[in-house]
Amino acid sequence: MIYQLLFHRYIIMLLFIVNLFGTIYGYIWYGWQLEITPAVFRAFVPDSPTASLFFTIFLGLLLAGKHNGYIEALAVVSLFKYGIWAVVMNLLTLAMNGTLSWQGYMLIASHLAMAVQGLLYAPLYKVKLQHLAVAAIVVLHNDIIDYVFDMMPIYGRLTADYSNEIGYFTFWLSILSIIVGYIATQRKDNSVN
Repeated sequence: MIYQLLFHRYIIMLLFIVNLFGTIYGYIWYGWQLEITPAVFRAFVPDSPTASLFFTIFLGLLLAGKHNGYIEALAVVSLFKYGIWAVVMNLLTLAMNGTLSWQGYMLIASHLAMAVQGLLYAPLYKVKLQHLAVAAIVVLHNDIIDYVFDMMPIYGRLTADYSNEIGYFTFWLSILSIIVGYIATQRKDNSVN
C-alpha cells in the first residue's frame, strides 16, 4: 500500500520538482563558500546538493522509464551520508551554541528527509556491486578532499574547533553509508510487489 502511493507517477513527479528546487537552493546556499574555494575543489564542496542532484536525476530517469545503476548507487549512498551528516552537524551546533536559526531547523528536517527518501526508493534501484564500488570511491574520495585538503562545509565554530573529530566521524559515516547502500540495494527481497 505505502509503495503503491510512493511509486505513483504523480508522487514521483512531485518529488522530482521538490528535489530539483531543493538542489538548486542547496547550490545557492553554498555560493559564498564556493567563492572562496579554489576552482580545482569546487565540485567537491556542495555535498548535499550533489547528493540531491543524483536523486533528482534518478527520479527523472525513472519517469522516462530508464535506469542508471551508477546514479542510483550514488543517490542512495550519498543521500544517506549527507542527510545524516547535516542532521548531526546542526544538532552539534545547537548543543554548542545553545540555539539554532530557523534555517538550521529547516536543514535538519530537509536532510533527514533526504536520507529517508533515498532508502524508501531502494526497491526501484537497479544497483549492482560495481555501481556501489564506484559510489564508495566517490564518497571516500570526497572525505579526503574535505578533511585532508580542508574543503569541508563550514559550520562556524564547530568546524574551527572540531575539524579532526568531524573528519573522523565523517569517514565512519561514509563506511556506514556504503553498508546501508549495500543492504538497501542487494537484499534478495528488495523488490516491488
